[in-house]
Order: sequence, then structure tokens, then C-alpha cells
Amino acid sequence: MKKQHLPTKMCPICNRSFAWRKKWEKNWENVKYCSKKCSSNKNKLG
Repeated sequence: MKKQHLPTKMCPICNRSFAWRKKWEKNWENVKYCSKKCSSNKNKLG
């Protein structure tokens, strides 16, 4: 798959889009955050 055709999602914490990564291959539907930093800040939202 070429890089320009990778699926993307929006991070609910920083509102940036992030692309699919090989390490998320088996868990892509459950990935919500673009980074560990955003994942650790999920309780600070709102």
C-alpha cells in the first residue's frame, strides 16, 4: 500500500489527523489517539 493511500483518523485530544501504522495493523479499529502523550491526556479533556 502506498503512503498516500493509508487510512487516517482524527485524534480527539489534539485534533490532528494521523495515518495508519504497521504497529497498529491488528488493532486499527481500536486506535483512538495519535500518540502516547495524547492517550495519557485523555482524562484532561473538557
